[in-house]
Amino acid sequence: MANSNLRTGVASVILSTGSYLPQKIVTNKDLEKKVDTTDEWIFQRSGIRERRIAAEGETTGDMAIAAARKALESAGLKGSDIDGVIVATTTPDRTFPAVAVKVQAEIGASVGIAFDVQAVCTGFVYALGVADNFIRLGQARRILVIGAEKMSSVINWEDRTTCVLFGDGAGAVILEAQPEGKEGIKGRGIHSTHLYANGAQRDLLYTDGGPSTTGKAGCIVMQGREVFKYAVQYMADVVDEALAANNITAADLDWLVPHQANIRIIEATAKKLDLSMDKVVVTVERHGNTSAASIPLALDEAVRSKKIKKGDLLLLEGMGGGLTWGAALVRY
Repeated sequence: MANSNLRTGVASVILSTGSYLPQKIVTNKDLEKKVDTTDEWIFQRSGIRERRIAAEGETTGDMAIAAARKALESAGLKGSDIDGVIVATTTPDRTFPAVAVKVQAEIGASVGIAFDVQAVCTGFVYALGVADNFIRLGQARRILVIGAEKMSSVINWEDRTTCVLFGDGAGAVILEAQPEGKEGIKGRGIHSTHLYANGAQRDLLYTDGGPSTTGKAGCIVMQGREVFKYAVQYMADVVDEALAANNITAADLDWLVPHQANIRIIEATAKKLDLSMDKVVVTVERHGNTSAASIPLALDEAVRSKKIKKGDLLLLEGMGGGLTWGAALVRY
């Protein structure tokens, strides 16, 4: 368990968001031509109609850089104003160095921390928690936190149970250190993060390869029913914990921004919270599951469409391979 609600007089405030989606759209109808499936079957079980797939030669790093530049543009900042880059990804360009150092160099960020976080679909929430701690402890002033994935690179396109679920993309936020006011939960910033993992469940969702085993990245293998069961349970538990830690109820939330894995998991979480789907950001129909990129992609879309406004109280939550899961309560 790694829960953080440090009170150091400094708050980590989200200055801006940014995102990038590849141009290529692959619909369920397109997949009907490749594997034994139907648009109806995919949509009923996942809520997905289409997903974006990276172009040939387009890497996770390329997408992360594009999302970073959008976030910089939205904040009116230059790359040199950033002194930290954290990228959540499970599909890096290379085994090493980290995608984050590529982003750091390409945007012209100041010399400072730059590293990747690997917690699969929970990666962005993990990265947000890590960045928040760096800022609260005075070790960085502005950190670019990115979730970026090329999931198409670890898909078995002959496995109809998994190839229909995933997509590619990147999302980013810029966190800035600002004085922590006396408004409590009404003040802007990250109020708490709640991070978990249970390695005993690592074989429920994994890739069948890696540098020290097969020498290849491998492809996704998933026990779908078991993952679904734990996803609903863990999401409800961690959301309840985040609310209790901040002495609020679900009624106080303006928006739930969940990991976009499956519409049924999202709806089950909202139901357990007694939260209307009108207060839930949903992009899974058009994006599919983009792993660590899904929460920042959904967040940026909601910000740019003016659903989410400055001062709104957001709960971000996700679960991924590991199994890992987590949540973050944020006043945008």
